[in-house]
Amino acid sequence: MSNEPTKSTPTGFAAWRWPTAFVLVAALSLVAFIILIRTPERLIETAGRGAAGVAGALKDASANFLQGNITETFVASLPKLESNRGGLLELAKVTATETFRSADELTYDFKWFEIDAGTTTTEIRLPVTYRYHLRMRDEWQLFVTNAVCVVHAPAIQPSQPPAIHTDRMEKSSDEGWARFNAEEQMAKLEKTITPTIRDYAGDERHLGVVRENCRKTVSEFIEDWLLREGQWGEGRLRFVKVYFPGEVDPTRAIVEDGTERSGSN
Repeated sequence: MSNEPTKSTPTGFAAWRWPTAFVLVAALSLVAFIILIRTPERLIETAGRGAAGVAGALKDASANFLQGNITETFVASLPKLESNRGGLLELAKVTATETFRSADELTYDFKWFEIDAGTTTTEIRLPVTYRYHLRMRDEWQLFVTNAVCVVHAPAIQPSQPPAIHTDRMEKSSDEGWARFNAEEQMAKLEKTITPTIRDYAGDERHLGVVRENCRKTVSEFIEDWLLREGQWGEGRLRFVKVYFPGEVDPTRAIVEDGTERSGSN
C-alpha cells in the first residue's frame, strides 16, 4: 500500500470558480466587441444627420437670399463696407491732355480806314487726371434672374476737383505785330482752367470714356460681396450685370412691390 496522501476533489463553489470566470470574461469581451463595432456606425449616422441639417439650413438661406431680399441684405452690409472705403467707391480714373486756347484780335477804327493791330493767341496744354466714384449710401437695387445678379447702381460722380499736373504744363503765345498783351492774356487763360475742367469732368464726353471701366469695377465689387455671403460660385450666382441710371435694362424690371416681371425699366 502507498503512504502518499490522496488529493480531494473540489466540491461546491470551488468546483465552478474557474469555469464561471472564463464564461464571465468571454461575455464581457463579446459586449465590448459589439460596442466597438457599432460606435462608428452611430457616429456616422449622427454626423450624417448633422450635415443634412446644415445643408438644409444653407439651402433655406440661399433660397431666401435669392427670392427677394437681396437688396435689403446688401444695404444692411453697407455700413461695414462704407467704413472700409470711406463711404465712396472709387470706380475709375483717366488722365487726358487738355488744351486751352485764347485768341484776342484788335482793330483800330479811324474815320476813313481800319488798322488791324494783329491777334494775340495763347495756348496751354497740360495733363489732367479725372477720377470717378459713386456714393455707397445712394440707392441700389439688386435682383436675381436665373444665375445672374442684376444691379442697378447709383450714378457715377466725378471727384472734384480733377488733378492738374502743373509740372508738365506747356505754354505758348503769339503776339500780333502791334500787340504786347501776351502775359496778361496768359494769366487770364490760366484762371479759366480749374472751372473748365470741373465742367469737363461731368460732361458726357468724359463720362463716356470711363463708363465701361466703372461698370467693371461695380461688377467686381458685387462679386466680392456675393463671395463673402456664400452666394457666388458653382450652383449659385455666376454673373453680374450692372446698369447705371438712365440705362435701359432690356431683360427685367423691378416693380414697386419688390417682385420681378419681364420687361424693361
